[in-house]
Amino acid sequence: MDISKECILAAQDLIKKAGLKKGDIVVIGCSTSEVLGSKWGTNSSPETAKVLFESLYGVFKENGIYIAAQCCEHLNRAIIVEKDAVPFAEIVNVVPVPKAGGSFATEAYAHFENPVAVEEIKADAGMDIGATLIGMHLKKVAVPVRLEVRTIGEAPVTAARTRPKFIGGSRANYDEKLIG
Repeated sequence: MDISKECILAAQDLIKKAGLKKGDIVVIGCSTSEVLGSKWGTNSSPETAKVLFESLYGVFKENGIYIAAQCCEHLNRAIIVEKDAVPFAEIVNVVPVPKAGGSFATEAYAHFENPVAVEEIKADAGMDIGATLIGMHLKKVAVPVRLEVRTIGEAPVTAARTRPKFIGGSRANYDEKLIG
């Protein structure tokens, strides 16, 4: 399977299993180095980021869900996001580049309609491609989502949601099968 198809399937699966809705925010951490089979931070690839971003963005945007792209540690894991998603957030003055921010965040900044960088966010769900550690940008309490797609390229993929899924709106009717 190619990385574009893997991204599309992973995004669709996350939307379904996390119960994401229009206006929700998904934080995505992505190491293009890991996708290509290298150690993170050693083989940043704008070309790979373009394929990953276009595939993920297409699915999430079609569903009215915002992507929040996590930068690398060189930008203190800042977040690149559409301004409409965070209208009251404090904006920081950085622009990612492949070696300082990461290729995926750089691609997001280049293609969002009105991109801004923020220091932090509290996302409704997240997808971590390549063990980049996105947990700091998720709302409390994060619950794993088991995606059908376990890797994108060579990178391991993990996901989480932050909103509990209850049957009938009651905690007493919590259904373990819905964890996914």
